[in-house]
Amino acid sequence: METIINLLGGVALLLWGARMVRTGFGRAFGSALRRGLSMSARNRFTAFLSGLGVTTVLQSSTATAIITAGFVSRGLLTVLAGLAIMLGADIGTTAVVQLFSLDIRWLSPLLIVAGVAIFLSSESSKRRSIARTAIGLGLMLLSLKLIVAVSAPLRSSEIFSVLIGPMTDEPLLAIVVAALITWLSHSSVAIVLLIMSLAATQLVSLQLAMALVLGANLGSGLIAFAMTLGTPPAGRRIAVGNLAMRVAGVLAFAFALPWLQPWLGLAGSEPARYVANFHTGFNLALALFFLPILPLVVKLTEKLCPDEIVTDDPGQPRYIDSNPVDAPSVALANAARETLRMGDLTRSMLARSMEVFERDDPVLMKEVEKQDNVVDQLHEAIKLYITRLGREELDKDESQRGVEILSFTTNLEHVGDIIDKNLMELAAKKIKRKALFSETGLRELRDFHERVVANMDTALNVFMTGDLEMARGLLREKTTMRDLELTLVESHYNRVGAGRADSIETSSLHLDVLRDLKRINSHITAVAYPILEEAGELADSRLRDTSEKESTVPLAQPLRPES
Repeated sequence: METIINLLGGVALLLWGARMVRTGFGRAFGSALRRGLSMSARNRFTAFLSGLGVTTVLQSSTATAIITAGFVSRGLLTVLAGLAIMLGADIGTTAVVQLFSLDIRWLSPLLIVAGVAIFLSSESSKRRSIARTAIGLGLMLLSLKLIVAVSAPLRSSEIFSVLIGPMTDEPLLAIVVAALITWLSHSSVAIVLLIMSLAATQLVSLQLAMALVLGANLGSGLIAFAMTLGTPPAGRRIAVGNLAMRVAGVLAFAFALPWLQPWLGLAGSEPARYVANFHTGFNLALALFFLPILPLVVKLTEKLCPDEIVTDDPGQPRYIDSNPVDAPSVALANAARETLRMGDLTRSMLARSMEVFERDDPVLMKEVEKQDNVVDQLHEAIKLYITRLGREELDKDESQRGVEILSFTTNLEHVGDIIDKNLMELAAKKIKRKALFSETGLRELRDFHERVVANMDTALNVFMTGDLEMARGLLREKTTMRDLELTLVESHYNRVGAGRADSIETSSLHLDVLRDLKRINSHITAVAYPILEEAGELADSRLRDTSEKESTVPLAQPLRPES
């Protein structure tokens, strides 16, 4: 039992190390890698080389598949180029397997010590990400040493022989089991390294090891397929095409296994090198066979994933889906784009709300109210997306950006509710009563509303750019709008006091509209606070210092008896 527990611990450590390597490289070089992929669309061969180079660094064909599917979905890459990228990516993931097939396990403590030292001594996000990669590589090497050390007793275990026996005689069963384990672990690299370690200790035969490697490659295609199910058809074609090519390759190699073993022995007799060479050879063979006939694969994917009949549902997110990508910077950028779209819809509601009051248009009023449902849907989607992302380890800047996005979307949702539940309700009362604002009152409301819309535009720019000067101006505008509201209220009361019938009739409506527009402006300008706070330009309290001897607002004095 102790041996099994130690073996499972080694496997868990291997999976965790592989994840650290993947996320570390993604965070350190994610932007450059994505640019490399986006610039690879000239032809299938440059796309192939791009996928090979990017995934050699990233060590995750799944991450490459998700990024590529996103580019294809947005029309930045063709399906042909995307499939060529995946053929290169599948070869790129074999690089670390080839590296670990060499006897470099002595590097493990050096990598861990160096990684921890860099991580603890640096505040730079990029250096910390590189440190995570070094720690991950060290943990992977350490886990392989642990697996080799604890698995020796299993060679004489009857239980292990009973488990392995059926797969030795049935290579297709071994392929299915390895594919399922790879899909569950979400790391084909880790599973191939595990197979390599088992073969090195002679726990599995070379014939079985090759079948298990085929299963790991099939499982890698299943991971990408499952994680792109929510993307548009064009994006899904990348994972579907990649999986179809892998299925064809696995079936062909499965039947050719007895004849392949002697040829692979020429490249190295050590079991670890044998498994690594077979893994690389399989993916090279796929690339050599399918790269010239990729147009046929594209046609197959078009039949398997036909274009959907477009039903424009504005409440469906366009830039985020149910599976946040591994790189937090990419996920946050996607969430910011969706938030900007939510902001545009909220701005449209705000801009059209004054039209309802001016035109007394009940149809337009209903349209504005329906838009709030869309804003609510987007807010919910963004909130869930960010909170799922928050379960991953984010650095300080990424965490702060996530909070800013959540805060801004919440304020936008409140703005939508004020327009829907308050302003449109006031508009309905005005329409029902057939009431009319005074000419001066309507002009004042219109001018105040236009300034709120202008502030909304500034707030959206501040959210995307983080511009400090614009944030200062937005906060100054909040004070200006507060003073302006008081001025307009006083002006309205003057008209009421003068006996203007139209002002008297619409007095409560007029004041409520002003109040709600001011509330909207407060929610809008809140986007400036995080930027100003980070710059150290916000005071801890708006209360006047009570230690001042002189005060513009004197405190009440106790009554003194008359002398």
